[in-house]
Amino acid sequence: MVETRKKEMTFGLAVIPLVLMIVAMLVTIVVLEGSPHTPLIFGTAVAGLVAWKSGYQWNEIEESMYKGIRLALPAVAIIMLVGLTIGVWIGGGIVATMVYYGLKLITPSMFLVAITTICAVVSLAIGSSWSTMGTIGVAGMGIGVSMGISAPMVAGAIISGSYFGDKMSPLSDTTNLASGLTGTDLFEHIRHMLYTTVPALIIALGVYWFLGRGFGSQSVNMENIQQSMMAMNENFVISPWLLLVPLAVIVLVIRKVPAVPALIVGILLGFLCQVIIQGDTMSSTVTTLQAGFSIDSGNEMVDNLFNRGGLDSMMYTVSMTIVAMTFGGILENTGMLKAIVDQILKSAKSARSLVPTTILSCFATNLTCSEQYISIVVPARMYAKVYTKKKLHSKNLSRALEDGGTLTSVFIPWNTCGVFILGTLGVHAFEYAPYAILNFTVPILSMIYAGIGFSIVKLSDLEQEEMEEQLERNTV
Repeated sequence: MVETRKKEMTFGLAVIPLVLMIVAMLVTIVVLEGSPHTPLIFGTAVAGLVAWKSGYQWNEIEESMYKGIRLALPAVAIIMLVGLTIGVWIGGGIVATMVYYGLKLITPSMFLVAITTICAVVSLAIGSSWSTMGTIGVAGMGIGVSMGISAPMVAGAIISGSYFGDKMSPLSDTTNLASGLTGTDLFEHIRHMLYTTVPALIIALGVYWFLGRGFGSQSVNMENIQQSMMAMNENFVISPWLLLVPLAVIVLVIRKVPAVPALIVGILLGFLCQVIIQGDTMSSTVTTLQAGFSIDSGNEMVDNLFNRGGLDSMMYTVSMTIVAMTFGGILENTGMLKAIVDQILKSAKSARSLVPTTILSCFATNLTCSEQYISIVVPARMYAKVYTKKKLHSKNLSRALEDGGTLTSVFIPWNTCGVFILGTLGVHAFEYAPYAILNFTVPILSMIYAGIGFSIVKLSDLEQEEMEEQLERNTV
């Protein structure tokens, strides 16, 4: 049997599938107004062909795709559960209750500030931007749009608040991932992120306050809001007791119950609310879980808000995630991504260039591999020894991973985060991008800090030796 010798993956070979995929993506989305699935499948095919020409056997290429898909399975599970949650929380009157009281309590001029703050607090408590956007965010979209505020603007505020809490919460999976991969103490990592994340939140709130000044009570059609509230009252049982359902989910996650069982409890409570409180039949409630909630209230705004949710509504997102991860799996597991990152790394000569290089590498990984977890995992592997060699503390790397990986994932329409937001909030990445203030301010601040040397922590000789020994022990 003749064994094919694998060639070393060069930068020139590695960028071929990436460039062709991006070109196909731009043509498909911008010119043909199609979905990103097909360009990613095309990119996967090109990546597989390049790997095969470089000496990889088909079974190795196939296993690379499966590895990528397996990495995304936790995200797929949460995506499906969020679809079920949205369906029965709408059917159970929970979302309608949040929207109803939100319209009564929050003034239009302060709405963007208020929804950002609420999402930040909830996400900080539960450690999940997705769960926050899929629950509080859905209600927030209804309130904001009802007040005459544009959907992209509302979505941007929700995203900013949700990602602040996700980034700063000790319960967040990405926060734990970044600190764990770099060997940084979790709370030291969080404290170090305060330098970039808190100023970015203040800037975001300032921008939202400024934008909100154009939405005073006089600019809002109060008649439409009153009609919408009347339609909600006619079609749902509105009760403050229903707010106990999202509160229960928040309490569960605060008590360190994992996201999946916490969401399942939320689904069960929503199911009971739809059957017992709203008086729907078991049959229609089961249909809501599968196909989403359906309403014909005669009020266009209410119908647009509440005709959604269910498992079926998330199948676009699920298929997008699987397709994206097959592409990312081949790039990572055949050495293409490493070749690209290694080439980029040649330009990083100091902390001033290394931190921006890390952030841009994370963004590039989000762009190519379509998954925020990979955008943290791969650069962490690539840069850990480089940071130590340049006597930079690991918390500089862990912060850069989150600043460049976690936060920029929302700007890529075919990234799992961009697709999830489209499925839950109903706004495309290109539309909400200018208003997701926190998400692009944080990486900018991080790169500015690196340039001037602010909050860049150096290692002593002894700490450098200890870190090098730790990295050697962790090397597989």
